[in-house]
Amino acid sequence: MINWMYFPKSTKPIPLALEVVSCFKEVSEAIDSHKHKHESNKILSLVSGGLRSKGFRVESGKKKVDKISIPVLFGLNGKLEKSFDADAFHEPEGFVVEVEAGRGVINNQFLKDLFQACMMHDVNYLSIAVRNLYSGYNDFESVCRFFESLYASDRLHLPLKGILIIGY
Repeated sequence: MINWMYFPKSTKPIPLALEVVSCFKEVSEAIDSHKHKHESNKILSLVSGGLRSKGFRVESGKKKVDKISIPVLFGLNGKLEKSFDADAFHEPEGFVVEVEAGRGVINNQFLKDLFQACMMHDVNYLSIAVRNLYSGYNDFESVCRFFESLYASDRLHLPLKGILIIGY
């Protein structure tokens, strides 16, 4: 079962966010964390066709040429100094997708994903996909509680227009 939550909760999800959710729903049986213990690369490979059909560039391997590198800092004469990699990127909307598995919550990988997306040039939206079930815990609920607290406290203002959390 695919679960999802869009933040801030006071904002209606953009159409592309709903299309990203549909990409996960299309392969929900193959990625259901109650039945499977796939690594994040396997999950990404299963949703990649759907994401590509929606206009996303998707990481295709671990070599530099296969990665999706998004600029962060520019130096002398506009030369790229720093970039971060994303699992998938929809350039026209500035929409990054990150897929996590076991370390999504336990190693706070979702926080690294958030930080990096906030630093990326021309990124407006972030989707983080995590397991519904991992080692007896609901990672999706944990991540959603974090973002609910972040937005409710109103102490930290993010440069992102929206964040989509997907539980698979």
